[in-house]
Amino acid sequence: MIMDKQVIESQVRMYMFDLLNTAKEHGFKGEDSWELSMVTNSERIKIQKDYYPTLAAKIVPEILLQVLHTIRTRLNQSNKGEQKPDDRNALNEDLNYLVAFNPKRPRS
Repeated sequence: MIMDKQVIESQVRMYMFDLLNTAKEHGFKGEDSWELSMVTNSERIKIQKDYYPTLAAKIVPEILLQVLHTIRTRLNQSNKGEQKPDDRNALNEDLNYLVAFNPKRPRS
């Protein structure tokens, strides 16, 4: 259990670091925000084709939901969006990526 918490915290820290750097590099303003989703590999590829910038990380399904919730909490995001993360089961659906993108920034 302690190991899981350390692994989750490590994943969260790395993802948050990359997320904040990517936002800074691409000139995100205060109103710009990240949409976070747990996705399959094929969904990840589609999101990366449709939006720029995106940030994807492969995370083991056993901790994916906990990592997602922790990152949303740190970004002060409620569990908003059309898809509630609890509606998808990472272990049963091959969800092994956490992807962040800004829906207002489609790839042209």
